[in-house]
Amino acid sequence: MFLSVFEMFKVGVGPSSSHTMGPMVAGARFLDRLRAAPFTAHGLKASLHGSLAFTGVGHATDRATVLGLAGFTPAEYDRDKADAALTAIRQDRRVTPDGLPPLAFDPEHDLRFDFERTLPGHANGMILMATDAQGDVILQETYYSVGGGFVLTEGELAAGKDTDDGPPVPYPFKTAAEMLEMAQASGKTIAQMKRANEISRGGADGLDRGVARIWQVMADCIDRGLEGDGILPGGLKVKRRARAIHQQLLAERGMNLTAPHTINDWMSVYAMAVNEENAAGGQVVTAPTNGAAGVVPAVIRYWLDHVPGATAARIPDFLLTAAAIGGLVKYNASISGAEAGCQAEVGSAAAMAAAGLCAVMGGTPEQVENAAEIALEHHLGMTCDPVKGLVQVPCIERNGLGAIKAVSAASLALRGDGTHFVPLDACIETMRQTGRDMHAHYKETSLGGLAVNVPNC
Repeated sequence: MFLSVFEMFKVGVGPSSSHTMGPMVAGARFLDRLRAAPFTAHGLKASLHGSLAFTGVGHATDRATVLGLAGFTPAEYDRDKADAALTAIRQDRRVTPDGLPPLAFDPEHDLRFDFERTLPGHANGMILMATDAQGDVILQETYYSVGGGFVLTEGELAAGKDTDDGPPVPYPFKTAAEMLEMAQASGKTIAQMKRANEISRGGADGLDRGVARIWQVMADCIDRGLEGDGILPGGLKVKRRARAIHQQLLAERGMNLTAPHTINDWMSVYAMAVNEENAAGGQVVTAPTNGAAGVVPAVIRYWLDHVPGATAARIPDFLLTAAAIGGLVKYNASISGAEAGCQAEVGSAAAMAAAGLCAVMGGTPEQVENAAEIALEHHLGMTCDPVKGLVQVPCIERNGLGAIKAVSAASLALRGDGTHFVPLDACIETMRQTGRDMHAHYKETSLGGLAVNVPNC
């Protein structure tokens, strides 16, 4: 099993990897099919199903779908160009993607939120259609946004294409037990094995440049979030808080009376800065999703700025270790809130961050696996119940607490020798089963939990 570090950590746009980035990717893929088709289409239509319908407006799914069909992609997203394109599309009722003739598309009528039918493959389903001059459908494809910006067609999902089918890698572990066995046999760390796998596919130079860019985008996102102010979009009137909290923390530095637990506020503010940027539609890195994007960068920033001996030269080891753990969770369970609740998003992110921190602080592979397990175990059962379908309440604070749990989990693991009662594999399987049994109201539909028990306007 192989999932690249660049699949777990994707540069994209907020507020949601599954509900914003995924539909945009699906639109781009559908345009590629049209470019290869032997006929000429006249127009486009789209329908959103399941969680994409119920929380689509709050997650900007409608906006992302339109932009995807206009040729925009998350990695090269430009907010100003996107805004201009949306204005033109609404006025002209057509999209003009490169390599295709202008295609009729009126967002008011040709993009439909279907609240009645959930598609069978996944909670996040959408159908894209091309029509002829008479309005008859001449090409149709069903796409599933399965979390973290991953998108599969109906056929790919049925064929199990969510797993890697490329050439063999040196360390093809698909469970934590296999990962530890390979580490013991090879004498390598988890990061070293992951690096060897990545190099076997893409080379060392591409890996180093790509990992450096991942951290740069994460760091820039933290900095923007710490400077941002005002009210987040969407109607809840949620105030950005990271800037004010950060200024208070800076003012308190060096004060003898500062409580030791204030370090938790530093961890939280870094994570909240990222997720406030995400909620505002800014550029973030899936880690492993947008809704959980603050945990990993917050823990890295905490380590760099507050832990003696930390060095930026070890950031690749952190990210490679975290990606290895995230790959295990995705392969054996889920990283999708619509599929398994927030345990699959913030819980997975905390496990990844705990593993990464443990690794760069000198943990053995056994201690790293223990750290990941502790962090994930104490997120089990967490629901995904965003108020008004926005990735704001409780998501922003939840990332802050996820970062705190990740650091605590790494610290506990480093106090032991790696032996522990619950294996990471058992914890991941428990998360999968819990997600399967969780009522749909608590899986990113905004039909239960906080989403219906607090005022949302």
